[in-house]
Amino acid sequence: MDLEDKTPLIKVRNLKKRFKIKSNWLQAVNTLNFDIYKGETLGLVGESGCGKSTTGRCVLRFYEDNLTGEVFYNDKDIFKFSKSELKNLRKDMQLIFQDPYASLNGRMTIKNIIEEPLLIHNMYTKNKREEKINELLNLVGLKEEHKNRYPHEFSGGQRQRICIARALIIQPKFVVCDEPIASLDVSIQSQIVNLLKDLQYRFKYTYLFIAHDLSMVKYISDRILVMYLGNMIELADSIELNNNPKHPYTRALLSAVPIPDPEYKRSERIIEGEIPNPMNPPSGCVFRTRCNEVMDICSQRLPVWKEIDKKHFVACHLYN
Repeated sequence: MDLEDKTPLIKVRNLKKRFKIKSNWLQAVNTLNFDIYKGETLGLVGESGCGKSTTGRCVLRFYEDNLTGEVFYNDKDIFKFSKSELKNLRKDMQLIFQDPYASLNGRMTIKNIIEEPLLIHNMYTKNKREEKINELLNLVGLKEEHKNRYPHEFSGGQRQRICIARALIIQPKFVVCDEPIASLDVSIQSQIVNLLKDLQYRFKYTYLFIAHDLSMVKYISDRILVMYLGNMIELADSIELNNNPKHPYTRALLSAVPIPDPEYKRSERIIEGEIPNPMNPPSGCVFRTRCNEVMDICSQRLPVWKEIDKKHFVACHLYN
């Protein structure tokens, strides 16, 4: 996607979120600044616990306490929205949850689950709602007769299709896909990702796609943002990031992606050690304790987030 003439749908500025754990504070996300353009998919990757899902929920304003910064939707700061304004905003911003087993109410039929957002927002007549549900079930690869069944009667891939239908029934403009393929078999993962791409092409959705699998993120994303311990590490066009990674952490992540060629050999960059305690992060660069290119300055000063190539940003002292 050419982003030269694109307008940001989402603008995140100096976003910070803390959680109180007993008498200590955990800085889940730290000073995030990025845009998501209309019609694009921004991939968000990183190890477990780096703050990806928290970032997605902050952008949707699922949290209220210990949250600072600004999130603009169509140039309006949603952190300043009243409850009624926020309810209206939910029609434009939706979430596809990570776990299709836990995110569906087992006591509700599929029809009731998908219809609920329409009832909350008082959309359409009863007959029109029925028509919309049938239409969307067909779009996500399910059948109309499925709507009278319960979640436990479906496979994991089918449940995730139900979750997608529930999120898209009110025709949102922006969707956070919070690791929607993490709990699915590999063959089903590709079906769900292709479904999301097809729906985006048809209805011009804008996605924030959160995942661990860099190969899958590369396939679906226009740009990729890499996070580590709540901090932005690198941001670039999907192809550029995969072909020319700059940060040592990004290079290590990409070296772990399997290549479907038994004859091809490459040197692996092993990330040694454990992720530091997020309640007591390292001084300076948060990745320095596991970096194989660490320098003295890395422990003394935070690296500057800077553009080192066209639309390729990185926070690393190697480039300062």
